Amino acid sequence: MNQAKIRMCESVYSPAEDSYLLAEAVEEQAFGEVLDLGCGSGIQGITAALKGCKVTFADISEKALECARANAGLNNIKGEFIKSDLFSGINRRYNTIIFNPPYLYSKPIKKLKETGKLDANLDGGIKGRELIDKFINRYIDYVNEEHIVLMLESSLNGYENDVEKSGGTIIKEKNLFFEKLAVIKFG
Repeated sequence: MNQAKIRMCESVYSPAEDSYLLAEAVEEQAFGEVLDLGCGSGIQGITAALKGCKVTFADISEKALECARANAGLNNIKGEFIKSDLFSGINRRYNTIIFNPPYLYSKPIKKLKETGKLDANLDGGIKGRELIDKFINRYIDYVNEEHIVLMLESSLNGYENDVEKSGGTIIKEKNLFFEKLAVIKFG
């Protein structure tokens, strides 16, 4: 794998097992013009750019965009950086969309958030699916005819149902202690 140089940034999700599993899929699958949605540190977009893709980095957080911009610079990557709440700031179509959404349930993590021991970037809503469901219902408006979507999900939110209902394919999986991670490919 063409390893991206990534520096951790305060208040921005640090790449972990989920990020690296998705980055493997990005390196194998991404093509053309790429949207790294919810870019965080920028690892996915940088991975795509290192293989020659033109990348747009998008995140709701200014700190995440600053972090992604700094990490892109570390890797001599140029890209477009857009502040966007999911697709709110996106006004074009892409060949590849990459998305590693927050997928943990709010209720079990509430106490960790209150104590400051959990990054709010992990909160996927009451059922852990808030952004996942919005994304699945809207991504089609932001892809070119020839496209793929690579999204990371967890067994905690029942990714098997998304594969069945939305016609996705599981292209990578990884078992962890309390969950199974999967990269789902749509398109």
